[in-house]
Order: sequence, then C-alpha cells, then structure tokens
Amino acid sequence: MKLASLVSGGKDSLYATYLAKIHGHAIEFLLVMIPDNKESYMFHGHNLHLLETISEITSIPLITGTTKGVKEDELADLRNLLEKVLGKVDGITTGAVASNYQKTRIDDICKDLRLQSIAPFWSRDPETVLREMLAAGFEMIIVAVGAPPLDESWLGRRIDEDCIKELVALNRKHGIHIMGEGGEYDTLVTACPLYNGKKIFIEDAKKIWDSKTRSGSLVIKKFRVEVQ
Repeated sequence: MKLASLVSGGKDSLYATYLAKIHGHAIEFLLVMIPDNKESYMFHGHNLHLLETISEITSIPLITGTTKGVKEDELADLRNLLEKVLGKVDGITTGAVASNYQKTRIDDICKDLRLQSIAPFWSRDPETVLREMLAAGFEMIIVAVGAPPLDESWLGRRIDEDCIKELVALNRKHGIHIMGEGGEYDTLVTACPLYNGKKIFIEDAKKIWDSKTRSGSLVIKKFRVEVQ
C-alpha cells in the first residue's frame, strides 16, 4: 500500500514507519501535528523543529498540521491533517502500543475517511519491542520525562540495554510503562535505517525542569547531521 506516517520524531512513530517500509509498503508522506498545548492527550510537542531535518534525511515529504491541543477538539485538527493525503495514500501508520484513547480515536477517523489504520506493534510486549528497536539499529535519546521516579538525570539519556533493564525494574516497582506509553517519557530518534546512513548529533541542548510537577524536557537548540 501507499501510506502516510503520523510521526513525532520519537521511537514509536518512526519504528512503525520502518516496519511498514520493510514489509513492502511505500511511505509517501510524514505527517506531524504541532500542538500549542504540551499537555496534549494525543500529540507530542517536544523538538518538533527537527522534523524538517528528519524529512530531508529520510527523503520523505513532510506535511504539518496545527492544533491547540484541547482534549477531543484536537481530533478535528487531526482529521483536517489526514484529509490532506486523501486520494494519495491507502492508510496511516501510528506507533500506538497500549493507549486505547489514542488508537480508537485514530481508528475512527481513518474508518470515516476510508483509510487503513496501521499500528504494527499494537498490544505487543513493550520490552520485546524496545529491544527489537535496538536490534534494528535505532539510536534513541530521552527528551522529556513526566512521571516520578524518572527525574532530570534521565533527560538526554540514550536508550540502551542498561536503560531497558532499569525501565523494566521501574515498571515492576512503580508501574512505569517500559515504552513510555503513558507519557512517562518521550524520545528522539537520532539514528535509524530510515535515515539513509545519516545521524543527528546534538551540539547544544538545555534541560528544563519543573520541581513542582517533577517533569521536564530537553530542548535541542543546535544539532548537525553527518554520515555515520
């Protein structure tokens, strides 16, 4: 099929894109929603300025949409974005893992627009999927955390085998979702097979931490792209 991928620059959405591609589908567009509200129920809002670069290094055209990020109202904005690719693609990929809130709403919009809704690793074991990402060559860093005991020290941390083991332990002790599906953390993919041999190197970034909410983000201010 010809597909468009709803992406944020994070691991889940780009891994879904990758899986669709290796299974023979053509990825015609990357779609990104830019929320004004960083507390959006549906969309990530961290470092979305890198999506233009990700579009360039994947050689996949980028189409953007905006939303105020108001619960439920943002679904109309998503529909407007998906309507931009009607007649050009057969379906949409998403990186949904376990969030029924997100998946059912995207499924409903796609059904109404007669688009296939494809979530390649929906309901699969998150620890297994995360390790598959590493095995596939995905390099990922954490750019936001929103649930204790994750703290400021996690910002900028690379997800590797040691990190996964720690996330598994935190899941068992505190219920932290291993893939951050509940908003516990967000990521940025700095390298993966979709990038055509290129990698994003972070040159300057600022940690922003709110001690009251015990949440924070890594704001990437300067980066470069090089061939690996």
